[in-house]
Amino acid sequence: MRVLLADDHTLVRAGVRRLLEGIAGVEAVDEAQDASEALLLAQRLQPDVAFLDIAMPGRSGLDVLPELRVLAPATAVIMMSMHADLAYVRSALERGARGFVVKDSAPAELELALRAVSSGETFLSPRLSSRMMGLTGTGSARSDLDALSPRQSEILRLMAKGRGTKEIASDLGISVKTVETHRARMMEALGIRRANDLLRFAVQRGLNN
Repeated sequence: MRVLLADDHTLVRAGVRRLLEGIAGVEAVDEAQDASEALLLAQRLQPDVAFLDIAMPGRSGLDVLPELRVLAPATAVIMMSMHADLAYVRSALERGARGFVVKDSAPAELELALRAVSSGETFLSPRLSSRMMGLTGTGSARSDLDALSPRQSEILRLMAKGRGTKEIASDLGISVKTVETHRARMMEALGIRRANDLLRFAVQRGLNN
């Protein structure tokens, strides 16, 4: 998976690049320090995924997002921001972003975001997802399982069928750490504190059938 990184802070780019290069199958192909450079690189490199910071000198990431989608239509764009501002999230999704990551999120979220968007899913940092559900007034109406992403539901079904963490990672072609992170996010979303209770939850809902 070829990834382009656009952020005006050198240290942020270096840190994110180091994390990306630690993910199996991911190659950080180049870096941009502003939105205009991001457009040029995206058009030339046609990366699979582009991490695009919102606040950059000159034009913002949100401003150039629609243009980037035209220049590199096959590139999935994941927006990054220091601020968990839902107005930014809505605007990014409306303009074609496939994901939104808050910069102070756990490092494992980078891999979760990459795997999600590469599978055609939309990824939001978990705390953004829960707040978005609250704003739309759908939180209480959705069933417990609807609060999970397709990948999380898949992992939960495998857990219910007795598959261990390493087996699930092998089955799905992801790292053990990614499975563990998904499990932690599921427990957070469902309000479950213990792994055994998560397994019981899955079995009670017939996911082992």
